[in-house]
This record gives sequence, structure tokens and C-alpha cells, in this order.
Amino acid sequence: MAQDRPKGGWWLLILGLALAIGGAMLASRIQTAGGVEIRDIRFQGTGGKTMSALLYVPATATMQIRAPGILAVHGYINSRETQDGFAIEFARRGYVVLALDQTGHGYSDGPAFSNDFGGPDGLAYLRTLPMVDPANIGLEGHSMGGWTVLAAAAAMPHDYRAIILEGSSTGAPYARDGSPEWPRNLALVYSRYDEFSKLMWGVDKARDVVDSPKLQAVFGTSDRIVPRKLYGSIANGTARVLATPAVTHPGDHISPEAIARAIDWFSVTLKGGRPIPSADQIWYWKEAGTGLGLIGFVMVVLAVFDLLLRLPAFAGVGGPVEPGVEARDGRWWRALLLTSFLPALTFFPIFVAVFVLVQPNPILPQTVTTQVTLWALVGAGISWLIGRRMVSGRQSGWGASIVTALLSVAAGYALLFAIDRAFHTDFRLWIIAVKLPSATQLAIAAIYVVPLTIGFLASVKTLVERLTVQGDGWVAQYGWAKIALSGGFLVMLLLDYGVFLATGQLPTAIDPLSTVIALQFPVVLATVGIVAIFTWRRTGSYRPGALISGLLVTLYVVAGTATQGW
Repeated sequence: MAQDRPKGGWWLLILGLALAIGGAMLASRIQTAGGVEIRDIRFQGTGGKTMSALLYVPATATMQIRAPGILAVHGYINSRETQDGFAIEFARRGYVVLALDQTGHGYSDGPAFSNDFGGPDGLAYLRTLPMVDPANIGLEGHSMGGWTVLAAAAAMPHDYRAIILEGSSTGAPYARDGSPEWPRNLALVYSRYDEFSKLMWGVDKARDVVDSPKLQAVFGTSDRIVPRKLYGSIANGTARVLATPAVTHPGDHISPEAIARAIDWFSVTLKGGRPIPSADQIWYWKEAGTGLGLIGFVMVVLAVFDLLLRLPAFAGVGGPVEPGVEARDGRWWRALLLTSFLPALTFFPIFVAVFVLVQPNPILPQTVTTQVTLWALVGAGISWLIGRRMVSGRQSGWGASIVTALLSVAAGYALLFAIDRAFHTDFRLWIIAVKLPSATQLAIAAIYVVPLTIGFLASVKTLVERLTVQGDGWVAQYGWAKIALSGGFLVMLLLDYGVFLATGQLPTAIDPLSTVIALQFPVVLATVGIVAIFTWRRTGSYRPGALISGLLVTLYVVAGTATQGW
């Protein structure tokens, strides 16, 4: 039995715009609190590479009264905004903060890892700013951002006073070995549940970093390191301190304790900061604002799609809305389990295989996007096997479906463009971020968009033709869609991190990077489920939702990861 098509596109558009704009206003107010000015800048680095950064300038920093400066750098496959929590709190306390995009990340030219990740160029640029005291500079970096600032410290050993490594390390594979004398005045913030402890400090469990011989050599001791105890001398540049927040590696970004320990270290190693207690933090309101904007972004895309269907040019996109099956029988439950869990089970094998076997190149320039694309194509094959006996009913035409998908996604990114220009913010919550793609990233997206969309065409087709049930209301339809697409990843991650938190040993420690990447999948795939059901309920076709999802996920991944082979 066909169901009636829902309406309400205008109300959805108004609410989406309200969330996006209101969230951006809140985020902007927080990141400019106390008169801080945010500047989106570009400068020339080594070899003519264009480097990108956000510059936070407190009102107290002038050419007449120069302020201490901090170079803050994100980790691998992140971007300059990821360190917002640190940058906002540093700037509130009177520090000029240069939040850098590493080479091959964000809007900095690639490839990734080149020019010492861009660290020496960032420090050199920070020292030239007229409002910065060049004799009073700190370095802070998370994960690979720690290696970035260590590269800056190695290249310019007399041009900084203190350094903070967040979830990072000295030594192999990418940094110079540390010692009791180098780097100068080091604070290490290493979380008790960091997924990269074996790579960073040679211990299987992050909580055992206090017994790491590698770290003890940096601290100049053979004894267990005592957290929060000061080793060495700040005056001599040999000070060392360890902090161990009870969070994960990506959790450092949203950890009040990790941010507080960074504030505390610069308050005693740099001169000129405002004495605001480290517990006094407001950054999380910026996170809330951009999180609301992320929800509003999706709502605007869907609202524009709904409104387009009312135009005569797209009247033929819609057709009868027929649920795929009559009841939840054994076949339905088998299809649900296969749809949900097989993509999760193939995730690690595919990601490891691509990392080992496929080198980045001009045809496949982004390792993570290549991994996601192959995973999606394998998922397409699984979806075909699940739904191969299904006979498709009437589907919207390809031409109209493509045009409506393009216009809907373009509307969302037009909103993002306006928000970026007006407020210097994007749409994000923790590690989930929708960013404006650069011209280079748009060209890269053109490489991946077709195979990624093929993957979503297959999975969304199975979803609406095999898992929608007659008689279900909208709550059940959206709920089961989210379970079908994201439930397997959610269960996998709950088991993985449940064991990790209980024992300190990550079951997927063989590939901690993919483990961290997988944290995004439940949210992204649940959103695909929402898009799929929303568009199907208005057209009776799987094609528009799959096309919108393919475009959104391609732009999301390409703009949010590293470019190695371009």
C-alpha cells in the first residue's frame, strides 16, 4: 500500500537556517571572547607552498605591547580548527595563536609530510608578526602536530621557550630523539587511553607510559615518572612534566583537563599571559555552536530537496511510496544483520589492505579516501547479494535525480560559504566536520565521487527495497534505517572500546589510525540513513538519497583528510 508523502519543507528550511546561523553566532562569540580577532590567513612556505592558518589576535597584543605567541598544530587527517579548544583558551589569556594547517591538510599545499609538515614555516611566520614577542614563543601540537612543532624546534632551536606535546612523542618514526636537554621545557600530555601508545612510546598500554624507557630517557631518569611532578629547570630550559588525562587520543581535543594542563604549562614558561585560572574554560560553547550548525546543514540540504520537488521542472521525480516488504520475517532480519554487520566486519581488512598495497598517486591522491571508496564498493557488492532477488518498482529518472541532488548539496555548501565568510567557522562536532573544499580538493573529489556514489546507490537501494516495512510510521522507518547502516559499527566500537577501557589494551591496536577513523562512521552512516528515508518518503525512489549521500560523503572525506599524492 502506498503511503502519503510528507510535507513541511519551508519549516525545515527555516529551522535549519536558524540552527546554522544561531550556532555560528554562538561559536563566533566564544572564539572572539574578550576582544580576540580571528584572521583567516595564507602565507608562503618553503618551495613556494601556500600555507593556511587561523590567527587569533587578542586585543592586548599590539605593535607597542607585543604578546607571547603560540604555534598550535592539529594531528594527521585533521585541520586547523581541530585545535580550537586550545587556541580559544590560549587567546583568552593574551597569547597570539597561529593555528596551522599542516602541509597537505586543510588549505595548505601538499603533499602531506613535506617540508617537515610545515612546522618550521609556521614558526618562522609567527615570529615575523608585529604583535608577537619573538623571544617569547610556545609550541603546541597534537599527535602528528607534535611532530610538526618538534620539527620547528629542531630547525629553530633558539626561537621558542616551551613546547607541549598532546598525544605525541619525540623520536621515531617522524621526530628527532628527545633528551633531558631537548626539546626545551617540554610538557607531555599523554592520555591514559591513547590508542597510539606502542607507536609513540613503545608501551602496549598508554597508562604504562610512566614506565616507558624512551620517555624516561627524555626526562633524565630511570625511575617511574610521576605525573604532574616537575623535572629539570624551567630557567635552564630542561624542565619536564607529564600529565595523564583519562581520555583517548582524539579525546584530547575535547578534554578540559588536557587543555588545562596546556594552559598551566605556558603560564609558567611564557611571560605576558593573563592570569585566568586554567579551570575557567569556555571553548565547549563554541563546540556546541558548530555542532548545532552541523545539524542545521543537513536540515537545509533536505529542505531544499523537498522544496525542489514542488517545482514543475521536478514534478516527475516523485512516484508512489511503496514499502519494500510486508512484514519483519526471517528474511528481513537476515537482511538487516547482513546490511549492518558485514560492512563493519570488512572495514579493518579493507583499510589495512589499501594502506599496505596502494601508494598515493595522482590518480588516487588521498589514502583515507581511497580506503573509504574501496570499502563502499565492497559494500555495494554485499548490498547486491542481499537484494539481488528484489525487483525495483518505479524509480525517479536519473537526470532529474542528479540535478536535485546537486542543487540540494550546493545549497548546503552555499550556506557553509556564507557562514565561513561571516563568522570564520564551519560545521563540526569533535572529529565530525563539514568544511568548504578548496579548488584542489574539488578536483580530487571528482576522482572519487562516482565510485563512492555507486557504493551508496547499492546500499540505499537495499535499505529502501528490502528493509522498509508496510505499516511502519516515520519513527520506525528512520530508526530502522539508522540501525541498518550504522548499527554494526556502533556495536564493533562499543566492544572495542569497552575492552580498551576495562583492560587498557586496544583489541584493534594493530591499526589504531583506522580505529580512530571508525569513530566517525556511526554518525556519518546514520546521517545517510536519514537522508535515504527522507528522500524515499517523498519520491518512492532510492536514487535521490543515494546521490545526495554520495556527494556529501565524498566532499566530507576529501576536505577532511590528508592529500599525499596530488
